[in-house]
Amino acid sequence: MGRPTPRRRDRIRAETSSEIKTIALKHLTAGGAEAVSLRAIARDMGMTASAIYSYFDTRDDLITALIADSYASLADVMEAAGAGGPDTDPADRVLAVATAYRQWAISHPEEFRLIYGDPVAGYQAPADGAVREAEDRACAVLLRLVESGWPVPEHPAAEPYGWDDFGDAYARRVRELFPDLPPAAVALALRTWGRMHGQVALEIYGHLRSQLVDPAKLFRAEMLDLTRTLGADPVASH
Repeated sequence: MGRPTPRRRDRIRAETSSEIKTIALKHLTAGGAEAVSLRAIARDMGMTASAIYSYFDTRDDLITALIADSYASLADVMEAAGAGGPDTDPADRVLAVATAYRQWAISHPEEFRLIYGDPVAGYQAPADGAVREAEDRACAVLLRLVESGWPVPEHPAAEPYGWDDFGDAYARRVRELFPDLPPAAVALALRTWGRMHGQVALEIYGHLRSQLVDPAKLFRAEMLDLTRTLGADPVASH
């Protein structure tokens, strides 16, 4: 049997909730956290204040939903890009994931700024729940990439790593998800993310506009160089 058709009331509620979040992102982008107000969003939508509170109890609940949705959307595209096949080498997967990461950021600049920009003033993220689950999914993609190519040739100047080099909560989550990965591999995953994220952030925040005609070309060159950290030869492979 197929999935039951959503009831009209449930469908309308889901559509309204989605519209609330879309308008909230626009307010956040235009005026910062101070501009995100359930009452202001209600006015934009022609709703009463009491009606919008039936969707989100507080502003923080709305922001939590926005962050969780953003991380989940990013995790979806990264997981799809990194899936590959049994014969896909780590270099190809890094390039695919990096390209998907950049494209998602370009297509969703408000969401990118929300999860990777300045913290929202006065907002306290919940310790667990949808936000943590979606964030862990995005992090796991890179850890899985490193796991598929580990061990890699070690650079002679590489710093040694132990579990005490990482935050306690992060180390626990990684060891639960990837019990066979050593600390050095986890550090490599973070370095990989740093190189992917750094250039994308420069582009999204407009810092490359006057320097580059085609940021994608520079990004690809950086990612090809990055594949060497996984023991691949990007010149020979691409």
